Amino acid sequence: MHPISRMIESRASGSCAGIYSACSANEYVIEAALRRAKDNGEYVLIEATANQVNQDGGYTGMVPASFRDFVHSVALRVGFPGGRIILGGDHLGPLTWRKSSSASAMGKSRELVRQYVLAGFTKIHLDTSMYLGDDDRSKKLDDRVIADRAADLASVAEEAYGELEQRDPNAERPVYIVGSEVPIPGGSRGEEAGLSVTAPEDFESTLDIFGRTFRARGLDEAWRRVVGFVVQPGVEFGDESVHQYDREAARSLTLALGKHPGLVFEGHSTDYQTARALRQMVEDGIAILKVGPGLTFALREALVALGLIEEELLADGSEEKSRFAQILEERMVSEPDNWKDHYRGDPAALRIARRYSYSDRCRYYLPDPAVRQAIGRLISNLENRSIPTTVLSQYMPSQYRKIMEGDLRNGARELILDRIGDCIDDYRRATVPSDRAAARDGRA
Repeated sequence: MHPISRMIESRASGSCAGIYSACSANEYVIEAALRRAKDNGEYVLIEATANQVNQDGGYTGMVPASFRDFVHSVALRVGFPGGRIILGGDHLGPLTWRKSSSASAMGKSRELVRQYVLAGFTKIHLDTSMYLGDDDRSKKLDDRVIADRAADLASVAEEAYGELEQRDPNAERPVYIVGSEVPIPGGSRGEEAGLSVTAPEDFESTLDIFGRTFRARGLDEAWRRVVGFVVQPGVEFGDESVHQYDREAARSLTLALGKHPGLVFEGHSTDYQTARALRQMVEDGIAILKVGPGLTFALREALVALGLIEEELLADGSEEKSRFAQILEERMVSEPDNWKDHYRGDPAALRIARRYSYSDRCRYYLPDPAVRQAIGRLISNLENRSIPTTVLSQYMPSQYRKIMEGDLRNGARELILDRIGDCIDDYRRATVPSDRAAARDGRA
């Protein structure tokens, strides 16, 4: 049984269990996730998004098989068992080619899904919720069209799994996530005053349409492996704002989920939710929590803090400084395509957004050769000297406390990974099964 199916089964027996998904192709983020789970026997769910990783390389330059190998190489270095890694494909569908005709976009989507499944990705989010180039934008995209396109891709996934199974009889069957109200990757582009929670009747209607469409295509077995449904529970983030989870506002929706055993909601854009909100979401059935920009936001915070520490320690000019923050800004200004449609305002506001926005468009520039070189120099400069704890207290107080308590080594890489881990810890605490949480807290 797939680990996510087991998690859902444990919920049926009364355990408040969940799982978080690290949606990132960043090496530091992946290593931090693996390290946090290493000593606890936990599974780690790592997902690549269609625009990050696809048959054309995406913005990371990786195809699905190379992303798989990349994740497992990090796991090997960390000493994390490969068998406890769940690989997921996020927003698999025509997202990257949505401006093309439906025939062209869906043709490329089929190849995308096929490559993900053949590479061993077993959590497949089929996202066909967007308009394509020849869709009529004067009216709402019909759920029947969305469901038909998703079923088309599920058929491809099932065929690809059959091919994979011929090569590896022990290959895990994929589980699926579907839905029609899917937040865009990376957070909203506006600063809406509020969000509309999916109406229970809309959830029920859409679920019914998807089920009938899958079965009409002979995909009964695949439909039984649909474990998650994407809705809008009122959770989102934008450039400067976070819409925190309001369980009372979502109550009628989450109560409707109770009619469908074996199914949970998948929460997208849960970045920057409070620890309490994350736990409430899991308790209410939003048991798969997606986080991506929040993790690279924490990485950026760590790198900027270390850059300020570097400025202090190399003030005498005896060594060349990394200039990480300056180089990152220079690269973002010279290549604005990854942020110009997301940020608004005068030059001063844009400068603040490039550095500090919740939508964290910085993450697109971290693989840039000049930025990577600056990060390498920053780490090298600080690994070669002892960072005074008094300075750490100023710039990284959480890590300072751990060092003083003997729980963390005072080194640049360790500080970076632990700062990302602070974010991960909120998700781990939110998704740990209730019986394990009780034992951890001394209640059982």
